[in-house]
Amino acid sequence: MNKGQMKWWQLSLLGIGCTIGTGFFLGSSIAIQSGGNAVLIAFLLAAIGTYIVYDALAKLSVNDPDKGSFRSYAKKAFGRWAGFSNGWIYCLSEVLIMGSQLIALGIFTQFWFPELPLWMLAAIYGGLGLLVLLAGMQGFEKIENGFGIVKLAAILIFIFLSIILLIRGLNGNSSGTMPYLMDGQHFFTQGITGIWQALLYAVYAFGGIEVMGLVVIDLKDPRTAPKAGKVMLILLTVIYLISIALVLALVPWTMVNPDESPFITALELYQLPLIIDLFTGILIVAGFSTMVAALYAVITLVTSLAEDKDAPAILAKQGKFKVPMPAFLFTAAVLFFSIIIALLLPEKIFEYMTTAAGLMLIYNWLFILAAFTKLENTSSWEKGKVLLGALLIVITVAGTTMQQTSRLGFYVSLLFLAIIGTVAKVNDKRNRSTI
Repeated sequence: MNKGQMKWWQLSLLGIGCTIGTGFFLGSSIAIQSGGNAVLIAFLLAAIGTYIVYDALAKLSVNDPDKGSFRSYAKKAFGRWAGFSNGWIYCLSEVLIMGSQLIALGIFTQFWFPELPLWMLAAIYGGLGLLVLLAGMQGFEKIENGFGIVKLAAILIFIFLSIILLIRGLNGNSSGTMPYLMDGQHFFTQGITGIWQALLYAVYAFGGIEVMGLVVIDLKDPRTAPKAGKVMLILLTVIYLISIALVLALVPWTMVNPDESPFITALELYQLPLIIDLFTGILIVAGFSTMVAALYAVITLVTSLAEDKDAPAILAKQGKFKVPMPAFLFTAAVLFFSIIIALLLPEKIFEYMTTAAGLMLIYNWLFILAAFTKLENTSSWEKGKVLLGALLIVITVAGTTMQQTSRLGFYVSLLFLAIIGTVAKVNDKRNRSTI
């Protein structure tokens, strides 16, 4: 697809490809364990918050198309330090998350090839992701659109199978646990606290909207960006809620294993052939897809930072390739460095770091809302929406203090913010002194 030729529905499909990943296929298990049946409320709240953030980002992109997207808007709204901080916070968080994604991809693949070492599988997937980016925007779009269709099809297949199982009542279980979904007493077994703790993992399932903001400039008509996001998020919310409700209808939420996809857990009980293989493959597709989207975002932002002299200028150098080669090589180096970190650090420490990285992505959502309020002439209705979105984000972050792993991850995220913020201030003062 040539630059400026993308249609709104293609952006919607691209957004689905970038968004549906291991955060939903795997992370929803943790959300279910935290919130029980009421996890459905957490996903609905996460969808509302995500829509508010994307709508703000899309409107900023329509009025001021910029390949730096949210980083550039933060800079225009609050100064150079904000653009520097916003860009590097996002890049650091994506790099850390990519390391964990690649290790997860290796673990999934070992289900079929247990003899292959984890580092080799992670490196292979990392290399394949980089090859996709060498094809430029056209290759990235085609891959993500294809993966988006595969992931949508997988969820729809699960929904279809689940409905058949509930109707036919296989294994003598004709009603599943559906009455618990309709019974308020059992629906709120984990209470408000459970919904609060589940909210973070529900939000992770919608992570990826930032990448849509980065490609809005490739739309044939940028004014259709809000429409593309609205259609995508409505579709995602509906299929998320239906598929999770069906999981809870097939098995009690207490049977969901945080280390296993809830869809596999739900279907394993009915001993259907090839289901585990099918969903293992889907988990690999989902993880690889979101990893490629993260790589694209990092290269785009690193190039934008370099052009603004917030990173070494050489990283913005263009060449014969469809991507800036210095930025590509830099991203490749940090990608494989993140794999090494993931393999060498003790599991708990890396878990804290990846939790912190996920929180830093959410902090960027606050920056987007703040920049929107600062740069746009917002109506009272829009100001109310922004306030609601910011409140949902703050509540989500506050919920991380209720569990040990997420609590320590929250503290690590604050440390990262302090370091990047300090460097941003020093860099800002140095640039002013040279003017």
